[in-house]
Amino acid sequence: MSTRSDTPHLAPPLSSVLLASAGVVEGVLDGRSLTEALADVDPALRPATQAVSFHAMRYLGWADAVGREMVQRYPSVFFESLLLVSLTLLKEAGGAAESLPGMPVYAPHTVVDQAVTAAAGSRSLASYKGMLNACLRRFLRERAALEAAVADSPEAQWNHPGWWVKLLAVAYPREWREILAAANVPAPLTLRVNRRRATREQVLAAFADAGLAAQPVGQSGVVLATPKPVVQLPGFAEGWWSVQDAGAQLAAELLAPADGMRVLDACSAPGGKTAHLLELADVDLLALDADADRLVRVEQNLARLGLAGEHVRLKAADAADLDAWWDGKPFDAVLADVPCTASGIVRRHPDIRWLRRESDLRRTASLQTRILDALWTTVAPGGRLLYVTCSVFPIEGTRQALEFLQRHPDATRLDAPGQLLPVAVDATPAAQHDGFFYALFAKQS
Repeated sequence: MSTRSDTPHLAPPLSSVLLASAGVVEGVLDGRSLTEALADVDPALRPATQAVSFHAMRYLGWADAVGREMVQRYPSVFFESLLLVSLTLLKEAGGAAESLPGMPVYAPHTVVDQAVTAAAGSRSLASYKGMLNACLRRFLRERAALEAAVADSPEAQWNHPGWWVKLLAVAYPREWREILAAANVPAPLTLRVNRRRATREQVLAAFADAGLAAQPVGQSGVVLATPKPVVQLPGFAEGWWSVQDAGAQLAAELLAPADGMRVLDACSAPGGKTAHLLELADVDLLALDADADRLVRVEQNLARLGLAGEHVRLKAADAADLDAWWDGKPFDAVLADVPCTASGIVRRHPDIRWLRRESDLRRTASLQTRILDALWTTVAPGGRLLYVTCSVFPIEGTRQALEFLQRHPDATRLDAPGQLLPVAVDATPAAQHDGFFYALFAKQS
């Protein structure tokens, strides 16, 4: 086994991790998010289970295609999940994953032995341990033939649903392969320095003193060469920084808040962009979110960063339902980081590709339109609205922005990046970022 743990002697048995990971994958196949499924895992198993589960999500398309070559009918979804998890580990055994941080790597015989042990220890899987053993050993014997049999499958080749691959190939004839490949590169840990509490130089010096390699990125960012649990990093408790992808850090900077402005963050949870706005200027800010539970996290983040107070108000409400929250006073700046398919942040949330359906695109686009049209009403003459999604699908980005301009002749489009495609393959940590769309509009006076 190859491990990158600082305390490998404390690592739980792989059989326990495989069983827990199979439960997580089963949850995703049943429509639960990875985050929800991992929350049910024993805390002692959770770090290792998260690493294996994330890996499984990144190669699930390939594993599913290979598995179906060997098994015509699975005895249960739990058996299927354990087989798929095991296959994804065998795919990378002794391979290129050694060079990628965050990729779990085990010897092939260890994976097979521990998978069978896991099945034997599960009441619902014990009677199928022989079947599992046969499948995994057959894969090791016939790998070349099995992989050749699924080589033409888009799901197996790109580890995304076929419809996802097709839409990206149409939208980005030159870049679609890089976009799909980027989704399987584990993301670096990128932070945004809270200028109210620290300077970037101060944070970098503290990391260097702790033996942590880090470098600056963007205007306020810091990226670590090797990800670490955030609570173990210097400055966490002091509120020196927040976790935020380099691409996401552009939002508050593009909106450019100034002292005294009345600002709205319309879909604020989990609060990264809310905090950034408050760090950049002394504004009167209203943070909305439709989910009251998620607003609790916004409140907690603002408290840790020292940004809570009378200058910021949090309210649970549907941004498109103006009667539920708007007092009629216009805003100088509105941030509309609207709900979307999250197709641009798949490498951080690799389950998204398997949870989404093609029909979700029109549903989210319709919701975005409803929110945008409502929020435009609240923008003061001469004010600005920044439309943001973490998507790479044009229906949630380029097309949405063009249709907005057609519906609102009093809107002028200002300079903004537009579609920001994810960068990860063959890129240094400081050059990497997720996929976002940015469109900035000014309301004519």
